[in-house]
Amino acid sequence: MAPPLPTAHAHGHHHPHTEQHLTSSALLQDIVIGLSDGLTVPFALAAGLSGAVASTQLVITAGLAEVVAGSIAMGLGGYLAGRTEVEHYDAELAREHREVKELPDREREEVRELVEAMGLSPETQQRVVDELVQDEEQWVKFMMKYELGLEKPDPRQASKSAATISLAYAVGGLIPLSAYMFVDTPQQGLIISAIITLLCLLVFGYFKSRQTGQPPIAGAFRMAGIGALAAAAAYLVARQFA
Repeated sequence: MAPPLPTAHAHGHHHPHTEQHLTSSALLQDIVIGLSDGLTVPFALAAGLSGAVASTQLVITAGLAEVVAGSIAMGLGGYLAGRTEVEHYDAELAREHREVKELPDREREEVRELVEAMGLSPETQQRVVDELVQDEEQWVKFMMKYELGLEKPDPRQASKSAATISLAYAVGGLIPLSAYMFVDTPQQGLIISAIITLLCLLVFGYFKSRQTGQPPIAGAFRMAGIGALAAAAAYLVARQFA
């Protein structure tokens, strides 16, 4: 179906809903990124250490150090990704402004081709082009959205993503480590940690898959399987070389 023309009335009416949708989607994505890695990486590290050391305190200390370092690294990655998106949009925006000034005829023809693809009659196409090019800001905004497929990113999203991913990673990482705080040996901690973490991965995988439109049961077992495989590999390697 042809997308609607971005009239001022339609844009004003739908803008809050679109922003809310995009914000929710970005928040969910950041939580998924942070939690999935936070549950899996510290769990695998703790499992590996459990096969190599005899002190639960050492497992806890190393695990907490990894959670702190991992949450900072993941948050920084989220921040840089958000800033890159903003910088890319700004660069394309500046290029479009330059092109409508320096190559107006070519840009007008591109607008006509875009509205033609929407199925409008030649007369309507011409009216849309004539009206749109009267306002350079709307002209450029139209080209950004319909030619390049770019929406203006929230400049604050980079900081929000960094905070969300870091917090989600830290929360996820503390779950597998918590079991070691209440036992005497790393092997006991590993059993409890595995039960708690795999249950969390099952639940998280289930709801993540439901939110993203994937089969939830398969998603739950896939995420738990990845965590179990990573932990088993780390444990076996540590046992082999300990």
